[in-house]
Amino acid sequence: MSLLDRHTGFVHALREAGLPVSVAEGLDAVRALGHLDLIDREGLRTAYAATLVKRPTHRPQFDLLFDLWFPAALGAGEGNADSDPAPRSGKPPALDPEVQAMRGDLFELLLSGDEEGMRGFARMAVARFGRSPNGQSWFSSGVLRAMSADTLMASLLQAVLSERGGLEEAAARRMFRNRIGAFERSVGTEVRRRIAEDTGVERTGRATVKPPLEQLDFNRATRADLAELRREVHPLARRLASRLAQRNRLGDRGRLDFRRTVRASLATGGVPLTTHYKPKRPHKPELVILCDASDSCQAFAHFTLLLTFALREQFTKVRAFAFIDATDEITKYFEPGTDVVEAMQRMTREADLVWLTGRSNYGHAFKTFDEKYGDVITSRTSLLILGDARSNYGSLSLPIVRRMAETARHAYWLNPERPRDWDTGDSAASTYGDVIEMHECRNLTQLGQFVELLA
Repeated sequence: MSLLDRHTGFVHALREAGLPVSVAEGLDAVRALGHLDLIDREGLRTAYAATLVKRPTHRPQFDLLFDLWFPAALGAGEGNADSDPAPRSGKPPALDPEVQAMRGDLFELLLSGDEEGMRGFARMAVARFGRSPNGQSWFSSGVLRAMSADTLMASLLQAVLSERGGLEEAAARRMFRNRIGAFERSVGTEVRRRIAEDTGVERTGRATVKPPLEQLDFNRATRADLAELRREVHPLARRLASRLAQRNRLGDRGRLDFRRTVRASLATGGVPLTTHYKPKRPHKPELVILCDASDSCQAFAHFTLLLTFALREQFTKVRAFAFIDATDEITKYFEPGTDVVEAMQRMTREADLVWLTGRSNYGHAFKTFDEKYGDVITSRTSLLILGDARSNYGSLSLPIVRRMAETARHAYWLNPERPRDWDTGDSAASTYGDVIEMHECRNLTQLGQFVELLA
């Protein structure tokens, strides 16, 4: 592969992974290459990062793809993807003399902190232990299990703490934990490089690179992702509250002040050329959230509750309700500081969300909400419904939904499905969309776009 092909493929892979890379930025990277020694791989990485990466959160995706498209050159004796690994002795790793010798080498590398040496060692270890039993693929697990770097921690600590003037134990433990993590990442990088040689760089990149946090589909978020999303949601919640307040100021000028209007018309012969309005009473809007908690929206419901937490600080009152085929208030389960996953588990156990089948029934859920909590929606309320609008071909209770939308100051529906999937199967997205303004919302980027639309 020529350097030009490698460059264009790398930029295309970054875009596919969700990183915003413009044509101009790609050209900036090409100009930067003209001032570099192309043999200096880390200098090449730095130049590409400086010209193509806009946010620190994008750096992990960038580094992973860079390692695939610009792999490190193999040193002598480090093996390659085409060579057969050395035969195994058949002994358990703890009894294999070769494994013990390699663990001794790893100990010395971790002790010295030789990063280049650890990368070379990782390549040799993958060549020796990374092949699957059938020889068809590569895995990190076999390497990490054979080397068991974590079990070297006690010996490493003893080596540095026994020296006069050695490090404090906490600092030493943190240092070695970082070095072990770097070694494990080097193993993962080498495994991906070898898979890419077998199956192609493009395919490997698409299979292994996770999208940036702001483009991560809520329905695929893990518990660790939810912790990061929680930090990102708070500024969006502040913007959402300010946008709604701004719409209140601009969209409603208050009631007509008849007396002032008539008094002003005396100067124009009784013709009311200028109308006067009573000033509005400033207030922070109230928010009511209705969230689909069925299995099809469970991950999206996790995000919904993160958003609820963040919005509680921005509104006078936030009341949250969940539904499957019945509706129950869940505000009490999500006090500030509560773990979202634990709150979801408690809600599943205690909340009355199932009426008959436990399958989504939007019509009955809205009917239950109207009967039990219909008075919570007032002219000061902003109504936010979150769900995929899939009602298993049941009733939709459109008159109730229309009355809710007309009573509320604002009403919006966020749908985690792609618009191309709306109205397919049992989806009633467009039917509900005719009553309440519906927006696609699958990730933080689209949530931000929704907030901007409110302006």
